[in-house]
Amino acid sequence: MVAGQLAARGITDRRLLATLARLPREWFLPPHLAHDAYEDAPLPIGSGQTISQPYIVALMTQCLAVRRGDRILEIGTGSGYQTAILSHLGARVWTIERLPDLLVEAEERFRRLRLAHLETRLGDGARGWPERAPFHGILVTAAAPDVPPPLVAQLVLGGRLVIPVGDLSAQELVILTRTRAGLDERRAGGVRFVPLISRLAFGEGDRN
Repeated sequence: MVAGQLAARGITDRRLLATLARLPREWFLPPHLAHDAYEDAPLPIGSGQTISQPYIVALMTQCLAVRRGDRILEIGTGSGYQTAILSHLGARVWTIERLPDLLVEAEERFRRLRLAHLETRLGDGARGWPERAPFHGILVTAAAPDVPPPLVAQLVLGGRLVIPVGDLSAQELVILTRTRAGLDERRAGGVRFVPLISRLAFGEGDRN
């Protein structure tokens, strides 16, 4: 996976590649899907949600440019795979999930992995975690029609926000960096994610 799907497609962060090589992806999947863990494809994890394909996980993490000790907010805990990667990279992670069953399962994985410097919350991720702000990086693992303003407000100067933006059928991966002059924006290609459910994003009735 690391050589053929990630390094060959432009993932160059050596710490990230090493982390992905040693963190078993099958630990974050339902047992009956363990044999598909290293396919470069999203897989269902229950509750209508998915674990992103390995390349997209790596691309978003590389775009975030995580440094050891960074304060990172993750929106959409899901299976906890992305959360664990951020933790193994040395970040302090705050992660929000809106679905109770998924959060309970993820928290059990975190306990088994003995991840440190990690806090979880059940709630509306589009509103961020203002009492723990500001953050060096914010990573959103669900798509929004526009960037939720509270997330931008919770970035430090120089901080990055990585988020899929678009409609329900297709989005672009947007990377925003907060500067003294405002927001610097770049894009990293087309993606497709489940919707971010919030009054600040998509409604409960909006589904792929």
